[in-house]
Amino acid sequence: MFSKIILSMAALRVISGTLEILAAIWILRLNQVDKALMVNTGLAVVGPLVLLTTTTIGLVGIADKISLGKFAWIIVGVSCIFIGILKK
Repeated sequence: MFSKIILSMAALRVISGTLEILAAIWILRLNQVDKALMVNTGLAVVGPLVLLTTTTIGLVGIADKISLGKFAWIIVGVSCIFIGILKK
C-alpha cells in the first residue's frame, strides 16, 4: 500500500491537473482574451503553491533520512526556482 505522504503528494497533483483542465475548458467557453488572461493569471498562482506544498510534504517524509546539509541544499534549490519565477 502507499504511504500517506505519497498519497498526499499525488492527490495534490491530481487536483492541480484537474484545475488546469477545467481552466482550459473555461478559457475556451469564455472565448475572450482579456477574461482568458484572468483565468490564466489565477493558474499562475496555483502552480507555485502546489509545487511548494508537494515539496514540503515530500521533505517532511524524508526529513529523518537526509542530513541537514542536504536539506539546506534542497531549500536553496526550491528558493532559486521561486526567485526565477518571480523575477521580472
